[in-house]
Amino acid sequence: MLAAIRNRFFALFEVRTIMSAPSRAASFTAGVRDTFPMIVGAAPFGLIFGALVATTPMATWHGQLMSLTVFAGSSQFIAAGLFATGVGYVVLWATTLIVNLRHMLYAANLLPHVRHLNLRWRCLLGFTLTDETFAVTSSHFHKHPDDPMGHWYFLGSGVSMYLNWQLWTLAGLLFGAAFPRLQTLGLDFAMVATFIAIIVPQMARMPWAVATVVAGTAAYLCQGLPYKLGLLVAVTLGIVAGMITLHLRRRGNGLTQGSTPGGAR
Repeated sequence: MLAAIRNRFFALFEVRTIMSAPSRAASFTAGVRDTFPMIVGAAPFGLIFGALVATTPMATWHGQLMSLTVFAGSSQFIAAGLFATGVGYVVLWATTLIVNLRHMLYAANLLPHVRHLNLRWRCLLGFTLTDETFAVTSSHFHKHPDDPMGHWYFLGSGVSMYLNWQLWTLAGLLFGAAFPRLQTLGLDFAMVATFIAIIVPQMARMPWAVATVVAGTAAYLCQGLPYKLGLLVAVTLGIVAGMITLHLRRRGNGLTQGSTPGGAR
C-alpha cells in the first residue's frame, strides 16, 4: 500500500515537472518574441553608442564594460558625453543617477507581480529592467495579472534586450573607428521612434500622461542648461508630477469608495 502511494506521488511529481518546464520555456520565449520590435529599434542606438565611445578619450573596452555592467542606454550616452567634456565624477554620477530615477517608478509598478520571488530573482530582473522591457512586461501583466510564469516572461524580455545591447555596442565600437561619421547617418531616429511607441500607449493612464507632458515641456524649456542639466530637471519634474497625480487619483478613489453604503464605516 505504501509502495503504491509512493509510486503515485512520484508519478504525479514527474508529470508536474514535465508540464512546468515547457511553461517556463514558453513564457521565456514569449517575452523574447514580444520584445523583438523593441530590439530592432534599439539596435541602431547601441551601434551609435559604440561609435560615440570611439570618439571620446575612453578606451574601447571601457564602452563594452559599461554596457555589460550599467546596461542603461540613456545614462551611458550622457556619461560618455560628459566624460568627453572633462566634467568631475560627482557631476557625472549625480547626472546618471537622476536620469535613472525613472526606474524606481518602473519597479514600483512591477513590484506586486514579483514580490513573491526570492532576492536573487528580484535582483536579476531589476538589473535587466529597461524602458523597453518595462513597456513589454507591464503590458503583459496588465493583460495577465495572475500569470504564475510571468517572471520567466520578464526574464525573456530582459535577457533578449541585454544580449542585443551587447552585440550592437560591440559592433559600434568596431566600426566607429573605421567610420567616424557613423553618428551622422540619422540612425538615432530609430530609437526616437521606439520611445514614441513606448510612451504613447502608456499615456492612456492619467499619471503617465501628466508625467510625459510635464517632462517634455520642461525638457524643451531647459534645453539650454549646461551639462545636460535640463534633462535632469525634466526627469525630476516628470517623476514628481506623475507620483503626485497617482497619489491624488488613489486618494480620490479611496474617498469615492468610502462614500458608498458598502464603504461607510
